Amino acid sequence: MPSNDLLHRFLFDDCDIRGEIVTLGDSYREVLSHNPQVPAIRRLLGEFLAAVGLLSSTLKFDGKIILQARGDGPVSTIMAECNHHNDLRGIVRINPNIELSDELASHGSLQKLLGNGILVITIEPQRSENFGGTLERHQGIVPMDAENLAGCLEHYFYQSEQLSTRLWFAANNDIATGFLIQALPQQLITNEEDNQDKWETIITLADTIKAEELLELEHSTVLYRLFNEQPLRLYEPKALRFACSCSRERSANALLAIGNEEVESLLIEKGSIDIDCQFCNQHYHFAADEVRKLLGGNILH
Repeated sequence: MPSNDLLHRFLFDDCDIRGEIVTLGDSYREVLSHNPQVPAIRRLLGEFLAAVGLLSSTLKFDGKIILQARGDGPVSTIMAECNHHNDLRGIVRINPNIELSDELASHGSLQKLLGNGILVITIEPQRSENFGGTLERHQGIVPMDAENLAGCLEHYFYQSEQLSTRLWFAANNDIATGFLIQALPQQLITNEEDNQDKWETIITLADTIKAEELLELEHSTVLYRLFNEQPLRLYEPKALRFACSCSRERSANALLAIGNEEVESLLIEKGSIDIDCQFCNQHYHFAADEVRKLLGGNILH
């Protein structure tokens, strides 16, 4: 498996341009095992996972980044997230009222699978106090005007951060990959025209990348093929993995959030309460006496 579950960052030494490349193998297949879907939806989920893997490098605090799209098409929701521990997870929800054609099942794009909708990028701190200040949850809403995820995210970076960015994604049944090139605020090259020339050269080279190369080659080989004449600094890789943040304690907290009256109704109806994690299919069973103890004995018999 080439560069299995690894993210490499790189920097061009003679200009203000950086890049990242990520390949997901074991983690991607684990997510797919909990989301048995048709090929086009599997590939789209792979792109979302690769995207949050790339975006996770921007986290400067304990927390997570979430990429979620909702629409009125055959796919109602698709979501992927990555936290500061480099834990990945993702999920897909299908609209039961819309039939998925054979064409869409095989070759559907983001726009065709989601229909009319929005893409939301959420940066969520784990705690409110950090670095001596208060960190708040931040959301960026991206119109799904582009045909694919790469186009939507490129638009987001340009509009929200004023950074020229290009992205490439590729995924199959086993591997999901992402590749990013981004212009940084000018420092090394003060002449704007020279910096633009460098950008155009690097993007022209990057545009020659083939999906097969991203899926089959080691990161170092991909970068050498593209930029062997450019002074490039490759940093140590970051390892990613599938992990779910669900737990019995979190499930119990979810019951507390529902409220006594609603929980009472569930107990009267079923005699106990079962909670299943949407991301990893972990099952949590709460017997009636356990629930009553949890809620301080306020549940009526």
